[in-house]
Order: sequence, then structure tokens, then C-alpha cells
Amino acid sequence: MELSTQVAWLFILAIPIACMAWTVTHEEVFKEPREYCLKRCHNGKNIVERKFFYLFTCEYCFSHYITAAMLIITNYKLLINDWRGYLIAGFALVFVANVYMSLFALIRIDLKKVRLETEIEERQK
Repeated sequence: MELSTQVAWLFILAIPIACMAWTVTHEEVFKEPREYCLKRCHNGKNIVERKFFYLFTCEYCFSHYITAAMLIITNYKLLINDWRGYLIAGFALVFVANVYMSLFALIRIDLKKVRLETEIEERQK
């Protein structure tokens, strides 16, 4: 695969990774399982249990597992056409997906701020 195609795959494949990781770790649809995992990661009996359940509450951590699944599904490699290509692709995808999630979080914060400012202005009228 040409380098330009690999880079295109990198930026496109990171989108569903970011989407899945964000949805599981932040959105309302997974609120109850996330709260259960939060309780277990704080009150677990041993470190393995606490760390396992923490993975489902942290978008950065969870994105590693989504990335691993996507690498298996797509057989995507970056720069090198062997196991090292998987390794490079994995960390590159996690990085790009987390940049996407950070940008999304900033946009959501800005939208919420604008919405709250509008509500305050309407109440003052």
C-alpha cells in the first residue's frame, strides 16, 4: 500500500475508533454499565479487578482495545508490512483517535457554554 493511502486509512480508521471509545465512555446510552464499572474500579478487591473495570471508563484506555479489534478486522499496517506495521499502526491510530476525541470534547464544551449564555440572556429579558 502506498504511503498516501496508508495515511488516509490512518485518519479515516481513527474516526470509528474515536466514535466507539467516546460513546462507551461518555454517552448516556452506556451510563448504567459505565457506573457499574466505576464502582468496581473504585471498590474492587484486587488491583487486577480495579484496572480491568477502569478500562471501560477511560476513553484513552478503551481506545487501545477498540484499535486492536479494528487492526484485526482491517489488517491495517503502517509503514512496514509485518508485525511491526501493526504495532506502529496501533499507536498511531490511538493517537489520532484521541486527538479527535479531544477536539470533540472542546467543541461540546463550547456549544454548552453558548447554550448556557443564551439561556442566561433569555432569563434576564
